[in-house]
Amino acid sequence: MEVSEHLKGILATLPAKPGCYLMKDAGGTVLYVGKAVRLRERVRSYFHADLGHDNKTRRLVREVADIEWIVVGSELEALILEMNLIKKYRPKYNVRLKDDKRYPYIKIHWQDDFPTVTVTRLMQDDGARYFGPYTSAWAVHQTLDVLRRVFPYLTCDRTITGQDARACLYYDIKLCLAPCIGAVNRQQYRQMIADLQDFLDGHAEPVLGRVQREMEQAAEQLNFERAAALRDKIKALQAVIERQKVVFPADYKDSDVLALARADDEACVQVFFIRGGKLIGREYFVLEGTEDAADAEVMAQFVKQFYTEAASVPQQLLLPEEIEEARIIQEWMRSRRGGEKVEIFVPQDGQPQELVRMAAENAAETLAALRARWQADTHRQEQALAELQQALGLAAPPNRIECYDISNTQGTASVGSMVVFTQGVPNKRLYRRFNIETVRGPDDFASMEEVLARRFRRWQAADQAALQPGARVDESFAQLPDLLIVDGGKGQLGRAVAVLERVGLRGRVPVVGLAKQEEEIFFPDRSAPLRLPRHSQGLYLIQRIRDEAHRFAITAHRARRSKQGLASTLDSIPGIGPARRKSLLKHFGSVDKIREATLEELTAVPGITLALAETIKASLE
Repeated sequence: MEVSEHLKGILATLPAKPGCYLMKDAGGTVLYVGKAVRLRERVRSYFHADLGHDNKTRRLVREVADIEWIVVGSELEALILEMNLIKKYRPKYNVRLKDDKRYPYIKIHWQDDFPTVTVTRLMQDDGARYFGPYTSAWAVHQTLDVLRRVFPYLTCDRTITGQDARACLYYDIKLCLAPCIGAVNRQQYRQMIADLQDFLDGHAEPVLGRVQREMEQAAEQLNFERAAALRDKIKALQAVIERQKVVFPADYKDSDVLALARADDEACVQVFFIRGGKLIGREYFVLEGTEDAADAEVMAQFVKQFYTEAASVPQQLLLPEEIEEARIIQEWMRSRRGGEKVEIFVPQDGQPQELVRMAAENAAETLAALRARWQADTHRQEQALAELQQALGLAAPPNRIECYDISNTQGTASVGSMVVFTQGVPNKRLYRRFNIETVRGPDDFASMEEVLARRFRRWQAADQAALQPGARVDESFAQLPDLLIVDGGKGQLGRAVAVLERVGLRGRVPVVGLAKQEEEIFFPDRSAPLRLPRHSQGLYLIQRIRDEAHRFAITAHRARRSKQGLASTLDSIPGIGPARRKSLLKHFGSVDKIREATLEELTAVPGITLALAETIKASLE
């Protein structure tokens, strides 16, 4: 195996210490992240031709142009760093969780006096309690719809004083306890939220027992209205509990049961969540990059990546087979449980083994259903691309389609969007937005010309950079589209053609304009537009692409307009310049919070005098 002089120099200087290594291609893209107890031996082993590497490793080594390494203090530190690097770079040669977007969590804002319950995709160290991750946001909302009937938590953003004159409609329909009017106090409301947390943790019996005692006490005190409400709550709790299957005695350790199914290059892990002896839920997760990897390696990578994302770690994991590095993974999971022991084991008989088998069956069925859906989607995408090829007279199916749109409000905060679809599906990591710099006023034609000119200048720069060894190339601009769509009619299309002519790509990059009203497709050299058949897959695809470009442009425009509005609101106040504006926003976080602040709170900000604080209050009222 021929190794470049650059790589030879790196291999010669590798330390014999624990750490992580990042293998990169010529463009600087991270291809693979690994860890080792001794970096020198592990990394050098990739370049020994006589070790019988699998096909995946041989392909990796052929692409490696550079290696970066990071020394750490222990094997555990290497494990944690490896997981963080895989999460950050998502290298194509690593086994990794398939998560085009973050998984949803249920978030209970326990740090607040009157906690609310929301769904989020980002866990933070903010004092809140998190539950998840889940694979379906829809399923999370369905769960909360049910639980809210049992635990009627707040959903409004009122400041709770208990002194409001009247409650909202949710109180009347029994979906809120109305602490705003003092119907319950802080302690009573937080007890209800604590019950909800216990329920989500899978420990429903203590909650049920306490509510039962409260109902009996209310009846003894002849408070029949409260007793009836508690009775209804008990029935709702029991209805949910009855759907949870009892699999172990109540004192059995809280456990997650994992099993794996594989087909070709795809893998699916099924997780059963056992809490308080009951099967309280199940989720499936799909993994990428599993080609040539052994089952034990795939499962080990899943465990590390999933429990990095998970809101909680159980007392034990039940697995179908032993995994690599079980000892160090257990040590890491123990640290995540605050020092409590976590056991990883493979059950050999009884109910635990039966659960692993059942999880494996579920994983296989889920993967089969997903494959059928993927194949159906692939067929529709192939059909759509073939229809576009024929209708637009293209030489081949347009596997890379780029679409551009402009968004502004009366010419202010103008933003152009670039969305990329590859093989008929959105490739969001290649999306880009352009803040319009040279156009004044609402001129969509000129704005479109600026965006496309900048896009193809970057292609020219990427094309030149590709000739330089080790140069970094932005993948969004490095390739030319097989089809370029501009959102609009002949005016926008004419500007696109002019840009392509200037950069010498006229005839090389097919371009069309798509008018909104009648879904008409305009061509550079035709007077009459084309209308695709109303129910064709090609039309559906073009509409999806155009709608995505529009959505992305509006989102970027709103963000830019919001930033400009934030600045201009404060800049209009006498005595507030860039430095004081920055200090105020850093201290309070938003204009709304500045508006709500007292004079004393405002003067706590460096540079804000009492007189200036009074001016701020008067200006923002």
